[in-house]
Amino acid sequence: MRVNKKYSCLPAEEKGIHIINIRAIEDIGYDQHESTLLNSLSKNPDADCKYGLYFRDGKRKVDYILVYHYKKSSAGRALTRRVHHNDSSARSTKQDQPLPGKGVQLEMGESEPHVDYHEDDKRFRREEYEGNLVEAGLELERDEDTKIHGVGFVKIHAPWNVLCREAEFLKLKMPTKKMYQINQTHGLLKKINSVIQKITEPIQPKVAEHKPQMVKRLSYPFSREKQHLFDLSDRDSFFDSKTRSTIVYEILKRTTCTKAKYSMGITSLLANGVYSAAYPLHDGDYEGENVEPNDRKLLCEEWASYGVFYKYQPIDLVRKYFGEKIGLYFAWLGVYTQMLIPASIVGIIVFLYGCATVDENIPSMEMCDQRNNITMCPLCDRTCSYWKMSSACATARASHLFDNPATVFFSVFMALWAATFMEHWKRKQMRLNYRWDLTGFEEEEDHPRAEYEAKVLEKSLRKEHKHKETDKEKLTWKDRFPAYLTNFVGIIFMVGLTFAIVFGVIIYRISTAAALAISSTPSGRSSVRVTVTATAVIINLVVIIILDEVYGCIARWLTQIEVPKTDKNFEERLIFKAFLLKFVNAYTPIFYVAFFKGRFVGRPGDYVYIFHSFRMEECAPGGCLMELCIQLSIIMLGKQLIQNNLFEIGIPKMKKFIRYMKLKRRRSLDHEEHMKKKQRYEVDYNLEPFAGLTPEYMEMIIQFGFVTLFVASFPLAPLFALLNNIIEIRLDAKKFVTELRRPVAVRAKDIGIWYNILRGIGKLAVIINAFVISFTSDFIPRLVYLYMYSENGTMHGFVNHTLSSFNVSDFQAGTAPNDPMDLGYEVQICRYKDYREPPWSENKYDISKDFWAVLAARLAFVIVFQNLVMFMSDFVDWIIPDIPKDISQQIHKEKVLMVEVFMREEQGKLQMLETWKDKDKKKGENCNNHSPRLSRSHCGSLSSCHSYPLDV
Repeated sequence: MRVNKKYSCLPAEEKGIHIINIRAIEDIGYDQHESTLLNSLSKNPDADCKYGLYFRDGKRKVDYILVYHYKKSSAGRALTRRVHHNDSSARSTKQDQPLPGKGVQLEMGESEPHVDYHEDDKRFRREEYEGNLVEAGLELERDEDTKIHGVGFVKIHAPWNVLCREAEFLKLKMPTKKMYQINQTHGLLKKINSVIQKITEPIQPKVAEHKPQMVKRLSYPFSREKQHLFDLSDRDSFFDSKTRSTIVYEILKRTTCTKAKYSMGITSLLANGVYSAAYPLHDGDYEGENVEPNDRKLLCEEWASYGVFYKYQPIDLVRKYFGEKIGLYFAWLGVYTQMLIPASIVGIIVFLYGCATVDENIPSMEMCDQRNNITMCPLCDRTCSYWKMSSACATARASHLFDNPATVFFSVFMALWAATFMEHWKRKQMRLNYRWDLTGFEEEEDHPRAEYEAKVLEKSLRKEHKHKETDKEKLTWKDRFPAYLTNFVGIIFMVGLTFAIVFGVIIYRISTAAALAISSTPSGRSSVRVTVTATAVIINLVVIIILDEVYGCIARWLTQIEVPKTDKNFEERLIFKAFLLKFVNAYTPIFYVAFFKGRFVGRPGDYVYIFHSFRMEECAPGGCLMELCIQLSIIMLGKQLIQNNLFEIGIPKMKKFIRYMKLKRRRSLDHEEHMKKKQRYEVDYNLEPFAGLTPEYMEMIIQFGFVTLFVASFPLAPLFALLNNIIEIRLDAKKFVTELRRPVAVRAKDIGIWYNILRGIGKLAVIINAFVISFTSDFIPRLVYLYMYSENGTMHGFVNHTLSSFNVSDFQAGTAPNDPMDLGYEVQICRYKDYREPPWSENKYDISKDFWAVLAARLAFVIVFQNLVMFMSDFVDWIIPDIPKDISQQIHKEKVLMVEVFMREEQGKLQMLETWKDKDKKKGENCNNHSPRLSRSHCGSLSSCHSYPLDV
């Protein structure tokens, strides 16, 4: 092992590192205050390594950090114990032997308590693992003299030869020397593009990577044999920090530790607590005076600031710093937010149309007209009395704002909008793949997860115990059957729990409505419906937010017990479970109001009861669409405001504050240590670990459902989603740049399973909006009345047509109002909303023919609307190509240029061989013209000439 160049994981006493113990310092006569003064006068070594960004020599860049906990005595805290493993020509082989006399063992034995078995086991594992990393070619440096007591850091550097080797293994596409011109538009399109660029220049970020490119470097998978193709003039910047950390992480994942219970890489060591954290470093500070320019600071200024909310995102710089997977998320979020702009504008127009035509709406005018004197049946038994329809005037007028002919057009528009958005994203994704050199990228099978390896080892040990010869083991469906059964039962139970909670809220609504109806004050009785609806929605919102967090934890636990093989499988299964549970949780109350409320009420004299005492609640006279709008708007806005924004800001701040207080309590009171500036890896260690993109995608997918699924009832949903996303982009950006540790860059060419979920929601939205328009709103009954029953071709008489009559003498015993004279006169006939035969008919209270005519029209509308919109969406999908024409041309051009480069290289080799052959022939002729001795010597040189091209 190259001890003078690489870090060895042997203990300090075996490597010959001189550690002066504390008693020796006391014997010399040093005072702590004097040593502090001497250190302050000497050159600050931390400045040479840029405070942790480089090794102590100031030359080798830190590519990755491993963090571990160790036990350290209070007496040893004042000792500066940095163990350096860098190039040292003065180190001899004798120093590799244990030092005689007072060593680390003596010091530890006298000043530190005995370390327990588990700590020794972790230390031995770390030593072996770090030794294996050194054998893999990495260079390490340890630092235990930090401001965080009991925490040690291992800095990792990947030298050039390791970077080249791993880049070839990973097939990383790197830019070559060859550059080519990107095809530019001509004629009218060129002028239009130049005008657009000038108009949008103020909203472009001031980032070099965001400027339009005129030329592009040809990219090719890195190969050590073809290094001459690449521009290696500046080796330090050829592999950027993102690529370097990715390469190191791949080595960490595949490097094994045989002293562990099972042979696995860094994931198992983190899971077992051998290391407490592993992360790449941020590029530097993002705020403060005299901060050197870096990508993190630039991102903070041009991306993670609320002051630049109106600007485009510097997606290329985001990808350069965080990797393709995170870059694709923010690119998708940006495209989604942009596409919400036209949807918001159309939604506002639809809402304004409802406001403008509310005074011209004949049905609401008839309901508000007190001259009609329509007496409605009681809303509950005994305690509720008869009431005038004109008292629901405000509800009827408000319903028209969202229940008008324009909402049908808006539903069709949003279905086409969803299809257009998906196609636009696919095209944008292809452009990014071309720009980021991912066109030929194929995801390879990932390393098995630590938990999977542990289960396989456990299975193989069981079979060995039974003396069975086994091949390479793997987990089958029989091994996972208990986990699958637990998943099935758990998901069914969670869905049932959600339904039970919604049912409980229904009971609350019914009982509260009956209790408020007994109120002695007229104002209390008049505001029953508004009070019940508002409080029930707030309860639903609180329950949804709580269950969202609970379901997220349960979905992760259910996925863990399945033991998926790879991280990709784990992520996909987790996403499916979490989405299913959160979808049911968020939309069940809305589905109830849209499709079930008021459908199973019965009729006066024959109502449907829950538990023989609670009567099923009815819709308002204007229909359930207004209540659906209230439910949807409060849940959507509440989730976005509380869960997505306040939680994302408040919880990380609170966790950061708790960590700060713990570290402050554990920190040594040593003055020298307190005054010392923190290293970069210490600062990053105090940040929140990166937990993946699943929560970020999940909240946006749920919002996408709010925007598309029930948009017929709430045309302003795209507007509120747009306002939320403008804040969400900057909030997420600020979190990634300032609150989280830098995540490992992951290559990806698409957004994965989320695209299929989006397509599924888009298809489901067409069906749900068709049913909302036909069954929840009064759009179809109005059309049927207008074309089948209206005498003068207008909507006059529509309200009376939708109401049925009931003779109050037919009330069941004990259900009639206690105060039948509440309106000041005796009521003989009351009205209720339904299509039934009148009491003077032969088949009184039976369903009338009008009901079947309206039902047939509703079903016909669902079929026509669904098929028509689906056809139009598929047509949009077909007519818009997935790959833009200019990108397909550029990809083809790259292939042609690459073939030309290799053809020229082959021609050059052939020419060199031909010239060498000509030289050999001439030398052969000279050999024939000389003496035999010379001939033999020349022939020897001739053979060497023949061998030379082969060596080359």
